Amino acid sequence: MNVLRWWWGLLLAFALLALLRVFLPLPFANEIIIFSIYVIGCNFLLGRVGFISFGQPAYLAVGAYGAAFYLYYFGTNAYVGILIGIAAGIIVSLAVGPLFVRLRSDYFALVNLALAVIIYYLMQKVLADITHGDNGLWFLTNLSSTPVLDISRPDQFFIFAFLVGFAVWAFYKYIDDSIFGACCLATKINEDKLRFLGYSSFNIRLLAFVIANTTTALAGAMYAVYLGFVSPEITSPARVADPVVVTILGGVGSLYGPIVGSIAYTGMKDLLSKTFGNWELIIGFLLVFIMLAGEKGIWGTLEPLLKKAFLRARATGDAADRGGSSR
Repeated sequence: MNVLRWWWGLLLAFALLALLRVFLPLPFANEIIIFSIYVIGCNFLLGRVGFISFGQPAYLAVGAYGAAFYLYYFGTNAYVGILIGIAAGIIVSLAVGPLFVRLRSDYFALVNLALAVIIYYLMQKVLADITHGDNGLWFLTNLSSTPVLDISRPDQFFIFAFLVGFAVWAFYKYIDDSIFGACCLATKINEDKLRFLGYSSFNIRLLAFVIANTTTALAGAMYAVYLGFVSPEITSPARVADPVVVTILGGVGSLYGPIVGSIAYTGMKDLLSKTFGNWELIIGFLLVFIMLAGEKGIWGTLEPLLKKAFLRARATGDAADRGGSSR
């Protein structure tokens, strides 16, 4: 029962996500899963560690270009490309992390924003001979069939992305329930007490930084394989606020907020953009409303209501069982 109690939330969330696939177009479903993986790293940094990161597109681009360079210049196996993208995310996170995590608040946000701009111009201008600049790297036809799941095909890529997403959420749920997760939260709430207990706040923040940005690089590598194309637009300065916006929209620090926020954001983008040119304006008004209503986000608002409804239904069922047994 304890095992079932730990897993049932994840199983229910991804069962609903699989059910949505029946009613949603395949490209929309794939985008939701990849975008959710992209956002969960930002959600972890903001909700658990207190880092507002406007640099997530930089780590997304690192993973995407890591996979793209391999698939365009060296090989054809999509699985290997994704692994190289993850490795690139780890290397870059370890390289810049010791410098960045020493900063707090606005300084951390700005230095990550600067990194995103640097990566953008590196890929667009400085390394244009390798990246092909704005034309990007096209390698969709280079992808070879992969065993077990042929992720060069969109329908089988969805199964792969679904399984990867489930593993990512199980990992972050484990972190939330662990001592490390509590220490991450302590660095945000009471860093002095954490040091008094003998923990290194620097090491905790660094590990959290590497985990979050490696997850973002994973999403970038998955984008590269799914689209078969990568361009500097993936780290455009115009898109640096997207993961922060979706984090707030879904609910900061909540486990399922990234999924709910990604569905809402992607859905509004696809639907509103067809009839309303400046669809970002609607998102802006919605964010203002959410912040004024208590910063809980969509999932943060729905979660206590769903729990109350579940407990009420459970109590009603128990009462009915007791009444039947007494008769």
